[in-house]
Amino acid sequence: MWTKSVAASTVTLRRPRIDEVPGIVALINAFAARNLMLPRHPASVLQTMPDWLVAVGPNALGAETLLGCGALSALTPALAEVRSLAVHPAGQGTGIGSRIVARLLADAGDRGFDQVCAFTLRQDLFLRQGFVVVDRWSIRPKVRQVCAHCPKIDACDEVALLKPLRAEARTRVGAAGSRTVGITSVR
Repeated sequence: MWTKSVAASTVTLRRPRIDEVPGIVALINAFAARNLMLPRHPASVLQTMPDWLVAVGPNALGAETLLGCGALSALTPALAEVRSLAVHPAGQGTGIGSRIVARLLADAGDRGFDQVCAFTLRQDLFLRQGFVVVDRWSIRPKVRQVCAHCPKIDACDEVALLKPLRAEARTRVGAAGSRTVGITSVR
């Protein structure tokens, strides 16, 4: 049972426990059922547990409950993707999604990635974090590894975004025109 709204100060970000995998999958798949994101299977979450973050907070009864999740997936040694970002409706609009993305970006920097991409239907959250919109086909590792197997490849409605993390990558992201940033082209 959820309260009407969640106080941001009561939310904690941490790595998930194995017993939270069903809740992560249920949260993601509830959005996937509405065609808002791609579904996940418990096995895929279990195989990538170190890449995941969860946001937890107290429910109306005071018990710790899953409010959000997201993962950082390596596509190449230089490029990672923020994947499966989901926030329970009770936590939407409280900054939980932004906090998860900020923490995943920090993790990406700590892991030595030069750039982070995201594919989303909700680009505003990512734009506020310094991502820029790019042509989805310019992020070739994502297209080859993930999109090629996606049932929506011929009718993809997601927006591709990219954020350079290293100073040298940032200087190559021009304000105008098309520039190469690492392995991608930014417009």
